This record gives sequence, C-alpha cells and structure tokens, in this order.
Amino acid sequence: MPVEGGSSGSSASTTRHPKQKRKAHSLSIRRTNSTEERPPGIHRGDMLEGQDSKLPHSLRNNLLDLFGQIEREFENLYIENLELRREIDSLNERLTGDGQNLEGGDPAKGALKTKASHSTSQLSQKLKTTYKASTSKIVSSFKATTGSRALCHLQKEYIGHRDGIWDLSVTRTQPVVLGTASADHSALLWSIETGKCLLKYGGHAGSVNSIKFHPTEQMALTASGDQTAHIWRYMVQLPAPQPPPDVSVPCDDDQDSSDREEGEVDGEGPCEVPTVRVATATLKSHQSVVIAADWLVGGRQVVTASWDRAANLYEVETSELVHTLTGHDQELTHCCTHPTQRLVVTSSRDTTFRLWDFRDPSIHSVNVFQGHTDTVTSAVFTVGDNVVSGSDDRTVKVWDLKNMRSPIATIRTDSAVNRISVSANQRIIALPHDNRQVRLFDMSGVRLARLPRSNRMGHRRMVCCTAWNEETQTCNLFTCGFDRQAIGWNINIPALLQEK
Repeated sequence: MPVEGGSSGSSASTTRHPKQKRKAHSLSIRRTNSTEERPPGIHRGDMLEGQDSKLPHSLRNNLLDLFGQIEREFENLYIENLELRREIDSLNERLTGDGQNLEGGDPAKGALKTKASHSTSQLSQKLKTTYKASTSKIVSSFKATTGSRALCHLQKEYIGHRDGIWDLSVTRTQPVVLGTASADHSALLWSIETGKCLLKYGGHAGSVNSIKFHPTEQMALTASGDQTAHIWRYMVQLPAPQPPPDVSVPCDDDQDSSDREEGEVDGEGPCEVPTVRVATATLKSHQSVVIAADWLVGGRQVVTASWDRAANLYEVETSELVHTLTGHDQELTHCCTHPTQRLVVTSSRDTTFRLWDFRDPSIHSVNVFQGHTDTVTSAVFTVGDNVVSGSDDRTVKVWDLKNMRSPIATIRTDSAVNRISVSANQRIIALPHDNRQVRLFDMSGVRLARLPRSNRMGHRRMVCCTAWNEETQTCNLFTCGFDRQAIGWNINIPALLQEK
C-alpha cells in the first residue's frame, strides 16, 4: 500500500505495505519413464489400489487418465529429442572429419563453416518448434472446450500518471467520468470514451490512496498519505467520442506475457489540463496515513480509514468529527459504506473486518469477523444483503449480513487479492491480484472469466483495484495497477453468464 507523504519511487515493494513472506509450496509427481519399469501385468490403477485415498473412484480414474496423457506426451517429446540429438552429433562428427582433411589455406573452408552454421541453426529451430508444439498440445488439453467463449473487449487505456495508481472510481452523476488516485500526489478525471484527461486535483502533499464521488453532486472525496482527506468540487466538459479500436480477445486468453521494462509506459502523459488545488473541506483528525474514504448514504457524512488503527466519521458541511471508530489491532486497509443503509465496513491488517451500524442515531454497534488468516485488503457491500471480503491469504469470502457466522462462499486463488468490486446489476465480483491477473466470479464462487494478460494488453505489474460502471448501455470494468495506467474493459455479460 502507499507510503506516507510521498510517491512510491520505482518499485511496488517500496510503496506497498509490507506483507508477510509466504512459504513456497511445490507439487512433486513421481512417474516412471517407461512402462517397462512397472511389474508385468500391473496397471497404473492397480498400483494405487492399495493406497489410502478419499477421492471418489471416478475422479481418481480421471486424474490418472490425465497424468497418463501427460506422461505419453513427454515420452514422445523425449524420444524426438533423442533423435534430434543423434542427428546433431552425426552432423558434428561429419563436419569435424571434413575439417581435418582441409588445409588451413583452402578457400572452401569458409563455405564449409557457413554451411555447418546454417544446418545447425535449422536443427536448433526444429528442436525449439518441437518443444513448443508438444508443450502447447499438453496445455491445450486443460482448456475449456466450450463452443462460445465470453469476450472482454479492451476499450481504452488511461495513461498519464507518473507513479502507481492505487484506486479508481466512476462518477454517479452526469457527466460520467473516471477518477484515478495515484502515488504521484494527484487525482485525475478522465473521459471514459476518449481516454483524455479532463481535470487534475493537486491539493494533497502525499500519495493519493483513494477516490470516491458524491452520490448526487459533482464532488470528490480523496484520502492521502499526508494524513488528511479532502472534499473538492469539479466541473468537466466531455470531448466528442471517438470510434473504439477493434482489440477484442477471448477472456480466457492464456497467452503468457513477456514483461516490458519496469516503468515503461506506452504513450505520453496528459497535456496541460485544468487543475484544482484547493479543497472545499479538509478532514485532518488522523495521526497517520489515511488509506481510504467513502460517502455514507445521502452524502452528508463521510468515513475515513487510517493506519492509526481508527476510522473516523465526519459531517461534510462542517468538517466536524462525529465518531472515532476504534478496535482494530493493526493498520486499517480499506473502508466501504452500504449503498442504501447507514452501515460501514472496515478491514485491517489484523486479519479481521468490522461491521459498524449507524442506523440508530443514539448508538452504534459493531461486529467483528475473523474469517481470514492474513491482511484483509478490502471488504465491500453488495446491493443485496452481502459483504464480500478479500485478503492477502489468497481467498475471497462472501458473507450474508443476516447470518455472518460463516461465509456462504469461499473463492481460493493463487495470489493475494487487492481492492475488489462487485457489479450492482449482475452481482459479479472482480478480483485484482498481485500477480497482475484480474478474475471474475459470481456470488456463489464460480469462476466466470479471466481478463486477457499478454504482451499486447493488460497490466504489467500488480493490479491494485477494480471498479464497475453500469450507468451506460454496456457494462464496463475498470482496473488500475502499479504500472501507472488504468484500463477500461467492455464485458459481454450475456456471453459471460452463458458460459456459466
């Protein structure tokens, strides 16, 4: 997470809050190189018959069949490799024998070297192609074989920040624009259709860690490493839209990405844009980094979360502190408000998140939830009666507000999860990961898709946050990361749900 009072520098490790080191886990599979090593008449299933296993018989046989396919593919590859090696050795011996019979001054020697180099190059290329083809064939057997794949269209890239982007949000009023909060001490407003920067807020003296828009007015709320939260007004005029580029690819694109150089950003930063430098209200009761802030329903109060282990509730009109919410044992990481009720959820590095109830003006109650084993990076409300929490323990849990003793769904991933978001209409969860992946799940924990990530598109460093925009006719998902850019995606929801 962002450092206090300054930009992050050149690497995510210097700006992000330290995470606990995890032990590496590996899976070791013992196999035989040849069927001759097994006792005659004994099959693979018979060898495992005596082993204790809790897997169903059909599932176990399916796994054995898959491993058998892998073994056969690698055996064929091994045999082809040996044949190519023999051809290379034979060619080298022939070239060596010819070279010994040639005198040093023979002009044919240069031609022989050229021919040898060309032949060796061809064999080397053939060997690489064989490896690639065999490996691709093995991997392809694990891909889903559905007839119509859901499509995710990369709509626009928003490039202009000079440091990592921690948070992003979409306005709830017209005109609909995208806001980004960055470690470069600024927040920017963007035209969603054209990708043009419309406005810059430069009133903070530290990293801008969060941005949220007022539900009915043209006001923004930003939290910063300078230990304050600012409320500021904006006025923007949208430029004429441009036709979108044709860059659609399947969601389950499994192309591996070849990383570009660290800090490399395509395109140029925004031109000179109008800049707001003075806040309408400054909220400054915290003693450390303000990591997040959000508007309560109605927009007359805001809540802030800080590394000083407290969350504060303020009156917008007077900037007065109404409540200080204490109880977390370590730094807070996020806060979120319910869209229709006076409820607040805060998450912390102490592995818990807390639900604060302000529906009764005379008293507020709190409930503590301990469903994770590592930092809870975010917890958000859905339009219904659910809370979704994400953690560095590589899990996401879905909770029912009416009965939060245990999660109703648990999503397990292969990387730490950062600030998640849930679409209001379709109730789809977007998970940004440290490993640059963005995955989509439904509320029951079923994986729907993975956004493309290749050397042509997607984030090149960790993805920090996601945000949905369902105000337009199409469903848009926005992502931002430490590669200094935000990306807008068009999600084909009908196809996505059909895949489910």
